[in-house]
Amino acid sequence: MSLTFAEAGERVHAYVSQFEEGYFPPLLLLARLTEETGEVARVLAHQNGKTPKPGEEGGDLEMELADLLFVMVCLANRQGLSLERGFTRMMEKVETRDAARWTKKQSGE
Repeated sequence: MSLTFAEAGERVHAYVSQFEEGYFPPLLLLARLTEETGEVARVLAHQNGKTPKPGEEGGDLEMELADLLFVMVCLANRQGLSLERGFTRMMEKVETRDAARWTKKQSGE
């Protein structure tokens, strides 16, 4: 299944809009973003050598990244921002500013 940022934003908005509380305030969304980033870090640590505590599962990186994305979409929606436009602008920046920063692969690799 393919999903654009705009479609993700619409789906999240449809979900959040059914509740009286609506979107959390920006600083609470930032706190949630930080918490979800910690969950991503925990899973990566478990996948790269750190032994989980007894009874603790290693985690699901795909779900943790999706949780992070959900909060980012909530924040963008709440602030009236376009993740598609922002992502396009960011890629244009790195594709020009960082074009010669890294060693290019040789063709055929």
